[in-house]
Amino acid sequence: MTRLASALRILAAAAVALLAATAAPSTARADPEPKAPGEFVSLRSVDPTIIQEMRYTTAHNFMGVPVDGYRQPVCILTRPAAKALHEAQTKLLGRGYSLKVYDCYRPQGAVDHFVRWAKDLDDEAMKEEFYPDVDKSRLFADGYIAEKSGHSRGSTVDVTIVRLPAKATRPYVPGEELVPCYAPEGERFPDSSVDMGTGFDCFDTLSHTEDPRIQGAQRANRQLLKGLLGELGFVNLAEEWWHFTYKPEPFPDTYFDFPVTRRSVAGH
Repeated sequence: MTRLASALRILAAAAVALLAATAAPSTARADPEPKAPGEFVSLRSVDPTIIQEMRYTTAHNFMGVPVDGYRQPVCILTRPAAKALHEAQTKLLGRGYSLKVYDCYRPQGAVDHFVRWAKDLDDEAMKEEFYPDVDKSRLFADGYIAEKSGHSRGSTVDVTIVRLPAKATRPYVPGEELVPCYAPEGERFPDSSVDMGTGFDCFDTLSHTEDPRIQGAQRANRQLLKGLLGELGFVNLAEEWWHFTYKPEPFPDTYFDFPVTRRSVAGH
């Protein structure tokens, strides 16, 4: 009995040690997630009328899957950028239009997801829509994918113009037949935007804001967006008609990695 009691004591001690060893990782996992600095806000709290179609929370993007870090379809921006968009929206509403945002703050983890996808040359599920004429092996060299993004600094937004009353964008059905993003407006995926000549995130030189092949109403629509936002401090990226950065940026050298959720800016 003495030997049995001793063995039981040894087993009990081992069990206590095992519980202590496994408890530490559980405590680490319980650490709170990073939140946005106080200078960040939900766009909806500044202007609830701006339409939000947050593409990276869905599978309708160039990767074909929801992107890491986008947990809720909410536009987060630095406060100055959000206020400038509100001013632009006020002007547009008087002309029968509305802004629509596709992407705002982007976590560094989402950018890392883009990079991993770009290095997987076998995954071309969405090629026919988003990069039909670009070899995937060229995405880094041609500047379509990079290891850092201005979006992660919080003052960059991907945006378009919608004529009011706005039509709802039909749901994307994974596996549906894809049409090139530069196809005529009536053929490419409909997203309620005025005709800008290409769809959002179209990896093609036709997306360059001043591409000379874009003329007529398409060119006028691009110039309306660029001119309006330019008056309010936004600088357009020449290669993407939809991409604008508010200047001066509150965080010009910081790339954040808090998740895209309402909780990240709760109370701001």
